[in-house]
Formats: sequence, structure tokens, C-alpha cells
Amino acid sequence: MIATGSHLDSVPGGGAYDGPLGVASALEAVAILKAQGWVPARPIAVCAFAEEEGSRFGMPCLGSRLLAGEITPAAVRVRTDGDGISLEDAWRQAEMDVARMGPDPDRLAAVAAFVELHVEQGLDLEERGQPLAVASAIMAHGRWRLTICGEGNHAGTTPMMGRRDPVVATAAAALAVRDVALGHPSARGTVGRISVTPNGTNVIASRVDAWLDIRAHTDSDVRAQLESTLALIQKCVEAEGCALTVQEESFSPLVSFDVALTTRIAEILDGAPAIPTGAGHDAGVLSAYLPAAMIFVRNPTGVSHAPGETARDEDCEQGALGLAAVLRDLAGTPAS
Repeated sequence: MIATGSHLDSVPGGGAYDGPLGVASALEAVAILKAQGWVPARPIAVCAFAEEEGSRFGMPCLGSRLLAGEITPAAVRVRTDGDGISLEDAWRQAEMDVARMGPDPDRLAAVAAFVELHVEQGLDLEERGQPLAVASAIMAHGRWRLTICGEGNHAGTTPMMGRRDPVVATAAAALAVRDVALGHPSARGTVGRISVTPNGTNVIASRVDAWLDIRAHTDSDVRAQLESTLALIQKCVEAEGCALTVQEESFSPLVSFDVALTTRIAEILDGAPAIPTGAGHDAGVLSAYLPAAMIFVRNPTGVSHAPGETARDEDCEQGALGLAAVLRDLAGTPAS
């Protein structure tokens, strides 16, 4: 079996292409092959993975990780979203069988190769003047939850010098994340989500939860950047009289895509360039278990995870046609 596809979920305020373009292109590629009257030697499966962004339940590539057995159903079921709804409850509300949640080694073993088409999340292709590329690697990537506790109090009656304000500590921590990342070549450090308790206008907060995202070219680079970042954050937190706890939520090691498969696809796409990416993908998870590759479609704005994310219609069409050609090559033609 040859598998293709991507994901349908997005991030808060996300764009329209990250994920859905890969699913739509997979369906279009199969439609193109069927219209040509072509019959494959082995089946082609179109996949739509769930919770790739991890926006609702905090685990990126949750669907593909479940499929591969990288996370247990027991650990997944108890995860909750911002409204306190557990994944198990959400699963049941969608009228899905919770008993079927978990790894599927037989299905995974049946896949000879997985190819994911995705909008590019940067300007590399626009600067090259190229419509398509293949992925060479995915940077190592980790997410950590920072909990900073202080002392809740009245905003009007508490003197400034007597405060233990976790919001102030978090602001300093966010600057520390940026400063450390700037000192590590090609590194990424982001605080993109913050939850304040009790979140009142006239209240000094008692607690802040902030989510730290770190990416770098190697696993060791991520760990080194994390160590430096947390050391500086600890100083910021202590300076405000607050306390810090850290919980690792996920870690995705460096992914180097299958060289033979990537080279083969690049040749089918008329010598498309190979470029690395700092974004995680289901193809990256699956690459540890089977040959996997990615096709990127040019993004003229370079914007991703925001409404400005886009792709030209002609590039999307070229991507679907290219994917169809790749599937035709990988799935083969039955012997006459």
C-alpha cells in the first residue's frame, strides 16, 4: 500500500492551507489517476490525520503518534482541552469507538511508503522561484509547560514593591526565551500561549501557565538551548519572588527523510530542490517506521499559522499533478 494525505485540524487563528491542502491534493491526485483509467498494482490510501497541531489537547501529531504506538491510549484519554473536556469524552461525543483508540501495527506494516504534500511554511521556494520542493529534514522540536506561581492580591491596595506577580515574571521569561534563541545559530524559541489565573482586570494573578516551544537542528541543540533558557527563566522568576515548575509535554527528535524515496520523488518532480523545515509533520512521525517523504508547495507570503498563509492556484494544481505522478510511480502498474 502507498499512503498519502495530511491533516485537517489547525491552530487558533490559523490559515486555510496548512494541512487541508495535503488532504485535498491527495484526493485530487487519486481523481486524476482514476480519470486517466490507470489501475495501480497496489492500493493507494488517502489519510486525514487528527490533532496534528496539538492545539486542542497539547500533543502534536497525536493521530500519527497513536497509530505508531508512540503514546498509549491510557495517556491520551485523560488529556483535556481548555474547556476541561477530555479526549475520551470528545471521542465519544463524535460517536467514535474509544476501544479502537490506539496503535495499529498491521496497518502500519502494510504501508510501503507515505508521501505528504504540504504548503511551505517559509519563503525558500518563493526566493528560489520554484513551485515545488521535497523535504530533506525536520528540525528537532520540544514543548514544555511552565507554571509560575506567585501571590494573588488586590490590584489597588497592594504596593508595587510588595508584589509577587507571576505575570511580570512571565513577561521577563518570554524575553529570556527570545534572548537565548538569538544566541543559538538557526534556533527557534517561542512562548505562544499563556493562561493567567484568575485572569481578572483588577486582580494580581496567582499563577501563570506558559507554553515554551524550542526548535533546533539537532536533539542535543534543543536540549542545550532548553537548559540555558530555563536557567535564565529561573532567575527571572526568583527576582519576582515567584516559583517555577516545568513539565515536558512532547519532544520530537530530528527527522531525516528517506534519502532514496526523497531522491526518487525529486526526479519525478523535474529536479525539485530538497529543503529542511522547522515545522513538525505526521510524515516525520511515520518516517521512523516506514519510508516517508514530503512535497512542499510554494507559499508567496511565507506566512504560516496565520490568515496570511496562502498558495497560488497554479502551484496547487502543479502540486496535485506532481503528487499524482509520484503515486503512479510508487504504486506501479499491474503486469499484463
